[in-house]
Amino acid sequence: MKTPFYLSILVILFFTSCKNETKEIDSSKKAKELKEMVSKINPSNAQIGLDMVFTTKAQLGKTLMETIAKKGTNEALKYCNIKAIPLTDSMATVHLSRIKRVSDKTRNPNNKANETELKNIEAFKKMLSNGKDISPILETKNDSVYFYYPIVTNGMCLKCHGNPDTIEKDVLASLKELYPYDTALGYSENEVRGIWSIQFKSK
Repeated sequence: MKTPFYLSILVILFFTSCKNETKEIDSSKKAKELKEMVSKINPSNAQIGLDMVFTTKAQLGKTLMETIAKKGTNEALKYCNIKAIPLTDSMATVHLSRIKRVSDKTRNPNNKANETELKNIEAFKKMLSNGKDISPILETKNDSVYFYYPIVTNGMCLKCHGNPDTIEKDVLASLKELYPYDTALGYSENEVRGIWSIQFKSK
């Protein structure tokens, strides 16, 4: 039995369409791979800043998690009191930059945000409350890039930054001893606790 003419046309169109769609997918995939390759060779200032954030965060997080696992939250708190800023400074040296973690509600007075940083903290709070995608804020002055990115709370943060009623008693006692002027309490999950404030040379 012969296939009707119109049915033959439909079959041809179907397979041609599938073939073209496959080509489009392959082309899109290659374009994405090329874009990623180029970005690695010649990264944008945003990518450079994010790399500094994530590598520094990973280093701090790794040390914190290891201390919690081996010695508990209270010992991790004491470790952070001594090592958090020096560890951040050491990563800044690695990246040839200035890296700070600052907040509008400080635990350590050395982490107090300046006027520009406070403005950006508010901008990130609005992004988060409005359900917008979080993207870094960049400013360029002379030959320097000023890069800002939020520090958003999760369950782990609340062990030391949550409601005082939910924090372990020994941890709360250490907080009062180590940080007598602490204001970095009372957070819930998914709130802006502060920002990464980074300065590096423009490309």
